[in-house]
Amino acid sequence: MPVRVLQTSAIRRAPALAALISALAVAACSSLPVNSFTQTFNRGYVLDENALQQVPVGSSQEQVLLVLGTPSTVATLSGEAFYYISQKTQQTAFLLPEVVDQRVLVVYFSPDRRVVRIANYGMQDGKIFDFISRTTVAGGADISMVGSILRGVGNINPFGVSRE
Repeated sequence: MPVRVLQTSAIRRAPALAALISALAVAACSSLPVNSFTQTFNRGYVLDENALQQVPVGSSQEQVLLVLGTPSTVATLSGEAFYYISQKTQQTAFLLPEVVDQRVLVVYFSPDRRVVRIANYGMQDGKIFDFISRTTVAGGADISMVGSILRGVGNINPFGVSRE
């Protein structure tokens, strides 16, 4: 008979014990900084400022390839251009990653395959911005391509799971 009384009192205490364990778990989590659950990921080309200084205007296309490496993509719209695309995302705990920065480094070449200009495009205040010349960019076929790269990246879902 005492065994039954013991089982009944243990069953009555189970919800209280579960509540105590839950409260301790929440208290432990609240003492951890939020940043301990956030990870930052860099994808694509990671720009090294020192490397960029090694390819001044007038450099050959071969020198650009040696210093910066193989571009993400190449275009021949109006002259040739190398595109180095990078993306920085942050993911907090189990949430989907969020794009926090994306850049497109473009090296423009003359017909004789020499660097004529370098631009580092990104989004600032909802507009395409060149972080090298510190200017907002006007239209053009090349900028249209950069804009589609920068604006379309937020729609990429790396897990292949619908957000709807």
